This record gives sequence, C-alpha cells and structure tokens, in this order.
Amino acid sequence: MADLHQLIQTLDGLLDPDAFDDLGPNGLQVPGREDVRRVVTGVTAQRALVDRAVEEEAELVLVHHGLFWSFDGVGLSPLLAERLRPLFKHDIGLAAYHLPLDAHPEVGNNALLAGALGCVDHVAFAGIGRGGTFAEPVAAADLFARVRAVTQREPLVFDAGPPEVRRVAIVSGGAASRLPQAIAEGYDAFLTGEPNENVMADAREAGIHFIAAGHYATETFGVRRLGDLLADRFGVQHRFVAVPNPV
Repeated sequence: MADLHQLIQTLDGLLDPDAFDDLGPNGLQVPGREDVRRVVTGVTAQRALVDRAVEEEAELVLVHHGLFWSFDGVGLSPLLAERLRPLFKHDIGLAAYHLPLDAHPEVGNNALLAGALGCVDHVAFAGIGRGGTFAEPVAAADLFARVRAVTQREPLVFDAGPPEVRRVAIVSGGAASRLPQAIAEGYDAFLTGEPNENVMADAREAGIHFIAAGHYATETFGVRRLGDLLADRFGVQHRFVAVPNPV
C-alpha cells in the first residue's frame, strides 16, 4: 500500500510537468482514495479503461492522454461525465502525463522507443522527441522490421531514404509536422505515430524515410514504465490495460 500523494509527488518530481506548456493539466486530474494498492495504466483516459480499472479494483488510473484538454472548451460534456462517473462512484483517482512523458530521456515514450529499436545513444530532438544513433548502420528494411516488432503493428512506410540508416529521429504520437526538422538536421529516417497528407512527397523529395507506426502503438511504452516504476518503488500492484486503437 502507498499514499496517493506520495505517488504523485514521485511522478511530478521525475517528469517535471511545470517545464512544459501542454494542452492539458499534467499530474493528478481526479482525486481518489489516499491508500493505493493497485495501479492500472493505459494510453488514453476513456470509459473502457475506467471500467477495467473498476474490475481490477484499482485505486489509481495512470494515463498518457488525460481527461481534460484546452481544445475541448469549458464545461462538462456528456462523454466526459460518463468517464468521470465510475471514478467518483468507486473513489478511483486518475493522473495523466502528456508531453512530460514523451520528452523524458529515460522513461519517456521516445527514449524507450529508441532503446527498443537498438539505438546505442539518443539525444533531445524537437523538444519532446529523441534523435537516436545506431552503433553500425542498419539496413532500412531491417529498421522497418524492428519498428513492426516493437509496436506490434504494420507501419506506414515511405521508404525514400538511404539504403542504410545510422540516425533516426523519433517523436511519438501525432508529430508528422516535425518531419522538416528531421530533414534539416540530416536524419536518415523519421518515426512518428500518424502521417499527414504532405509527408509522402516531402520525404521523397528530401530523401528521408518516413515511418508512421500508429499514435496509440508508439505511446504504450512510457506509461507502462511508470507503472512498473511505482510497483518497484512502492510495492503497489500494476496492471497495464491495452485498449488498442488502429490510429
């Protein structure tokens, strides 16, 4: 058992949410029971995830995409009310970390992706991403296969880059707009979650590989690692709940 506020203080201290100008609040969004035995993690705060947390008898839900966003406007919509209702009924807390969890150099989505793909080193890229380097050049086809294995889905690939890849820029989620920066910095490949219509031509004319492996699929890593960290440090039970999304 752990204290809810101690868990949140640990996550806030690790991820430093105040350093980011985000689209929604980071940290504890819905207070719940102070004593936490079970933590459920997932990518997006949605009713299916909340219902699973109820089934698991969790006291805390930890997500990457939270409940509240600046682009949703002010007010409690019917959808949001239905997501909140079981949390209030069962006194379950919910915490979310968005950009801070993308950007972290150790437990962030992009850092973990870089490591899983075999990069021996990675540095900050585009504010929240990582620029990874391989010890030896990797055949482009091999890189695409690694992405497929790591994300467990078939990526959309525009293979316009060099036959071998030494450096790959990674920004999980919806970050196709960061492709120009990857081009400007001389990367051989750019990996994100979602494509934009213009990226096929841009990648082809710039001679860079563009890989879209899914917004959801590229963002399962960080929140799962946070749950494992809390389990190791505080002895709470952790269950990652997959609610797959093809986007």
